[in-house]
This record gives sequence, structure tokens and C-alpha cells, in this order.
Amino acid sequence: MRAAQLQRKSVFKELRDYAFITIAMLSYCIGWSVFLLPNNITTGGVPGIASILEWSPLHIPAQLSYFVINAGLLLVALKILGWKFCIKTVYAVLVLTVSLSLTRDFMGSLHLLDDQPFMASVLGAVFCGSGVGLGLGANGSSGGTDIIAAIVNKYKDLSLGRIILICDIVIITSSYFVLKDWERVIYGYVVLYITAFCVDQVVNSMRRSVQFFIISDKYKEIGERINLGVLRGCTVINSTGFYTEREMKMLFVLAKKSESAKIFQMIEEIDPDAFVSQSAVIGVYGRGFDHFRRTHKHPLPRVEEMKQQ
Repeated sequence: MRAAQLQRKSVFKELRDYAFITIAMLSYCIGWSVFLLPNNITTGGVPGIASILEWSPLHIPAQLSYFVINAGLLLVALKILGWKFCIKTVYAVLVLTVSLSLTRDFMGSLHLLDDQPFMASVLGAVFCGSGVGLGLGANGSSGGTDIIAAIVNKYKDLSLGRIILICDIVIITSSYFVLKDWERVIYGYVVLYITAFCVDQVVNSMRRSVQFFIISDKYKEIGERINLGVLRGCTVINSTGFYTEREMKMLFVLAKKSESAKIFQMIEEIDPDAFVSQSAVIGVYGRGFDHFRRTHKHPLPRVEEMKQQ
């Protein structure tokens, strides 16, 4: 029964990831095609390169160059990030390419905020940054520097937004050679900063976890319900009341923030008089949560080896 529940949860998670990626790419498409491209404002990454190529004398459609460049990057990332990440990224690139083509055909000559480039920069960056963050939170990306950021983030505990920020500065600065307008380049820097900020905010909000300390005489029933209901493990801790000197059992539970309401409901149904403490945690690594990041290329020496030294 538990195996079947885990399998259903895994299938549901995959479907949810693809739904989030679809929404993420539609958000990015709105920011890029509605607010940035028509106003000659550069964004970062491959979309930035695609924008520059479209504004250049070559006049290559942004959706075409975006797709071709990402195809090359995905071939490089295939070995490092694995099939699972790349399949979702391929899906994201296809959704963004198709939605970009359809949006531009539908919009035609529509030009929003042509006399307010700063507002266009802010709105475009919010849509793009939210899309990138939502895609990364669903184990996918829109390609380009997102792939580079995901590779670096796999081995180094660095901010995704900061990695993208560093990778994209050169691209936005180089847009001057096509636009010949430093004001548009500055707007590009505004887009870059707001995008990076939105990426971190969205990713962190999606990975937020909480911990529970539960004191109840019905700890066994509560633990079994949490095990089966939200598929989270529970640790039983022996404790003693300081004033009463009474020995009791305390449950320690780690869960996603989105699961906290369900856990509270379970506790209330079983024991309304239970004492519960909930607090936010910065990071949880292990099975069912985030993966450990490899920060060393070589394994650390064992205790025996250290003693010999």
C-alpha cells in the first residue's frame, strides 16, 4: 500500500512539474515578447542573444536563434545534468519557442508602453524572473544561462540568481553595439537585477520547509497518520517535563511548508490537546527534500586516515 502511494505521489509530482513549467514559460513569453522585445530592451542569457540577433542587420527571428542555441547547450548539459533535467528543459524550450511565435503573430504591430521604457523593463523583468524561478523550482529551466546556473548550483552552494547575473552582464553590455543607445543598455541592467531577485524569491518560496515538535499521549496514532497521510517520517524523542518530571514522547517531523496545514489537521483530529511547535528551517537535505550539493571534487579523508596523519 505504501509503495502504491509513493508511486502515485511520484506520478503526481511529475505532472505538477510539467504544469508549473508550462505556466513558467508562458510567463517568460509574456515578459519577453510583450514588454522587452518591442521596446528594444535586452534581457539576459540566450533570449538576450536572440534579441540582439533580431535587432542586428541579420534580422534573425528571436524564436529561431533561441531554439538553435539552446539545442547546442542541451547537448553539452546532457551528460552533466542527466536525462531528467534535460527532458524537462527540452519541453520548456519547445513551449517557449511555440508560445513566442504564436504571441508575436497574434500581437502583430501592438506595442505596449512604448513611451515608458522603465515600466516596460520592470514588468518584463518580473514576468521573466518569475518564469525562470518557477521553472527551476520544478526541476526544469528555460535553457541558456539557466542551464549554466543549474550546472554550477549542482556542485556549488551559490545563489541561482547571482550566477545568472554574472553570466548575463556581458550579453546585455554587448547590446550597445547593435542598439547604439546606452539608455537601453541601462534598462537591460534593470531587467537583469529584477530578474535575478525574482528568481531567488520564487525558488526559495517553493523549497521552503518546516519542522514540528509534537507532544501528545497519542503520538503513535499521530505518527502513523503522518507516515501514511503525507508520507513523511517521524522521529520519536524521549523527553521529560521539567516541572511535572513526567516522562513523555515527542515527535520530530520535517515537511514542506505546503504540507503543514494537512499535518495540523491530522493532529487536531487525533488529539486536540496536543502541544505543537512549528518553525521554519533554512535548508533540509536528504530523501524527500533537496539533494546534497557536492562541494568537493575529491572525497574527504576518513577519521582513520586523519589519525594516521
